[in-house]
Amino acid sequence: MQTRIVLFVICLLTSSSVWGQNISRDTELDYPSYTPADSDVVISRSDYHEKLEGFWLAECIANWTGLRTEGVKKTAPFYTDEAWGTKQGRRRNGAPQMIEFVLVEEGDVWGADDDTDIEYIYQSILDTNNTSVVTGKMIRDGWLKHIKHEEQNYLWVSNEKALHLMIDGLAPPLTSLPEHNPHFDQIDAQLTTEIFGLFAPARPDVALKMSHLPIRTTAYRDAEWIAEFYVVMHSLAPSVDATLSTHEQVMWLADQARKRIPHESFAAKMYDFVKTEYEKNEDKDNWEATRDYLNWRHTGQTIDGYNYRSWFDAGINYGASLVSLFYGQGDLKRTIRIGSLCGWDSDNPTATWGGLIGFLIGKEGVEEAFPDKKLSTLYRIGRTRVNFPDRTPNQDGDDSFELMSTRGIHVIDRVVIEEMGGGVDLEKDVWYIPSNPTVPRANY
Repeated sequence: MQTRIVLFVICLLTSSSVWGQNISRDTELDYPSYTPADSDVVISRSDYHEKLEGFWLAECIANWTGLRTEGVKKTAPFYTDEAWGTKQGRRRNGAPQMIEFVLVEEGDVWGADDDTDIEYIYQSILDTNNTSVVTGKMIRDGWLKHIKHEEQNYLWVSNEKALHLMIDGLAPPLTSLPEHNPHFDQIDAQLTTEIFGLFAPARPDVALKMSHLPIRTTAYRDAEWIAEFYVVMHSLAPSVDATLSTHEQVMWLADQARKRIPHESFAAKMYDFVKTEYEKNEDKDNWEATRDYLNWRHTGQTIDGYNYRSWFDAGINYGASLVSLFYGQGDLKRTIRIGSLCGWDSDNPTATWGGLIGFLIGKEGVEEAFPDKKLSTLYRIGRTRVNFPDRTPNQDGDDSFELMSTRGIHVIDRVVIEEMGGGVDLEKDVWYIPSNPTVPRANY
C-alpha cells in the first residue's frame, strides 16, 4: 500500500502546476501548523479540485443518460448493446426517447436530480455548520430546509418516507429503522452518500464515520453496507496506484471495498457471484449474459438471503452496478452505456460510477471522452431543491462545478485537520494525511 501512495503522490505533485493557482483557504477555519511525518499521504489540493470537477461533471452526464432508460426494463427481455442509439427509452411527451449520451453544452445548464442534489445538500450541511461529522439534527434541519415537503419534491421510496418521518419529528438514524421506514432496503442511500468518501481522501475509516448518519437516514443492514461499499471505493480512489490502468484501478478499489461487507450478507454473496461470472466470461463484451443470469438468480426467487421486492431495490441495483463496473473496465463511456442498458433503476448505478471514474480521470479526462462537445460546467440546484443562494448571479443556473469543488476542498481541509489529525500547507497547496488505509469490516 505504501508503494501505491508514493506513486500517486508523485503523479499529483509533478502535475500540480497544470491546474493553476493554489486553492483559497476557508476563512472560517483555523489552519494550525503541522509537521509532516514520513508516512503521511501527500495530496495536492489543486489537483484534487480538478478531480472533484470531474466527479460532478461525469456524475451529471451519467445521471441524465441513465434517466433515458430508468424503470423501462424491469423484467426480461432486457436491453442489449444493440438498443444503444435507438428510440427505445422512457417516453417523453408521448414518444420514446433516444438512448444515447445526454450532454449539456456551454450556454445551457445541468439540472439537479436526486443522484446529485442530496450530495449537494450534505456538502452544504457540512459547510454551513463548520463541521466534519453531521448530527441527526443537522441532517433533519438541512432536509426540511432544502427539500419541498409536498410533491413534486423529487424524492422516492426510502428518501420520501424519511422526509415525512422528519416532518413528524424523527431524526436519523431512527428514520432508517424498519419499524419506521418499510423502504429501508430500497436504494436511496447509495445515490446520496458516496461523496463522503471523497471528503475523506485515503482514509476509509474516517469516511465511514462521516457517512454513518447520512447513510442511516434511509438505509439499514444490507442496504447500509452497500452504500458503505461505494463510500469506501470513493475514499480509496485518491490513493489508488495512478500508474495502473483505469480498469485496474476500479477493480482494485472494488476488491478493497468488498472487505467492508460482512461475508454472511447477501450483498457480499452478490458481489462474489457477479465478479466470478465476469472473470470466467471470456467475452468481456458479453455483459448481457451476466446481467441475465443476475436477473434469473435474484428476481422471482430468494437466493443468498436476498428477497427481491422491486426494481428499485438496493440489492438488484447493486448487482446491476457491478455488472456495469466490471464490464465497463474503467472506460467512462462504456461503463455509462452498460449501466444505462442494464435495466431496473438505471440512472443510479450510472451516476455512481460516472462520478467515481470522473474523479479518477479528472475534468480534463471527462472532456477528452467527449471531444466533439464543449460541455457546460454550470449547475441548477434550484431545479429540485430550495432555499439555496444563487452563487452565479451573472450566469445561468445558480452554481458551478468549480465553485462546488472549491467548497468541497474546504470541507476536506477541516476533515484533514479535525478528524485525521493531519495538516494543510496552504503555501504548498497540499494536505498531509496520516496514513490508515485499513477498511474496517462491518458487524453482521
